[in-house]
Amino acid sequence: MIYKTKGTCSSQISFELVDGKVHNVAFTGGCNGNLKGIGSLVEGLDAKDVIARLEGTTCGFKSTSCPDQLAKALKQALN
Repeated sequence: MIYKTKGTCSSQISFELVDGKVHNVAFTGGCNGNLKGIGSLVEGLDAKDVIARLEGTTCGFKSTSCPDQLAKALKQALN
């Protein structure tokens, strides 16, 4: 799935869901090293667990963040 982010430095997130598990997360733009790290940390985890951990994370004065946008993308993919 490809998700267009809103309110973050990254412009999109691509990922796969296989049997409810998160795989191959890749962000376009944003803080390269941090976002690669997030992708590695969530690899193979249950999407619902990732949502619970990342949803609501903010970045500086923004009301969202790249991790929060990943949570939104996963929610959309599960629906």
